[in-house]
Amino acid sequence: MKRLSSLLVLSLACSFLGFTSAPQKPANSADLEAVLKKMDAVAASFRSTQADFQWETYQRAIDEVDDVQTGTIYYRRTGKEIEMMAEVRKDGPSADKMKEEPKYVLFKNGKIQMFLLKANQVTEKDLGKNRQEFETYLVLGFGGSGEDLQKEFDVTYVGAEKIDGVATAHLSLAPKSQSVRNTFQQIDLWIDLDKGVSKQQKFINPQGDYRLAKYSDIQVNGKKIPDEVFKLRTNSKTQFVSPTG
Repeated sequence: MKRLSSLLVLSLACSFLGFTSAPQKPANSADLEAVLKKMDAVAASFRSTQADFQWETYQRAIDEVDDVQTGTIYYRRTGKEIEMMAEVRKDGPSADKMKEEPKYVLFKNGKIQMFLLKANQVTEKDLGKNRQEFETYLVLGFGGSGEDLQKEFDVTYVGAEKIDGVATAHLSLAPKSQSVRNTFQQIDLWIDLDKGVSKQQKFINPQGDYRLAKYSDIQVNGKKIPDEVFKLRTNSKTQFVSPTG
């Protein structure tokens, strides 16, 4: 479950990249204010988002990406609650066909669950007092406001960049909480300037490892996402377990 938490609390979530960027500008620049206002406007009207993703894990010790996962992620707001479902269709390097096991990661009602389809097993954890912190990362760049972003992070505008032909604003986030800095010393967001949501995210830990998320075919407030998407297709034989440690 430790690996799952890292995956989502980055994202995913829970959230990952190294590109050459423009010189840094002061955090109170007009460019930053414009991006944050765009995020505020999107957050105010946010209902749902879905996107295809590619998640990459980089290990500094071996200086290479050692894990790649692809699939589709869904977010929706129901009242004051945020729900998320990630459908991971390929888990592991493309050359390793044995690791291509479909799995589903669901955050709903303060609980996170991972369903391994072939094993017919659900690993679940009630986040309890950690729910609010998890939700902060869950909506990071997907329905979270610029105002809330500044409450949790020191935000720096790095520069304007094009990602896959999409105009984005590269923001660098330094967590204000020491406990968070122990997990992620820096988080980078590339905000789609048209949609006001994340095009890319990069979560960097103190050891220099990172997880990079790349999003494509992003749909904000599109057609209603069916309720079935936010349900695990378990059956009477499904085994439910809790993580240890």
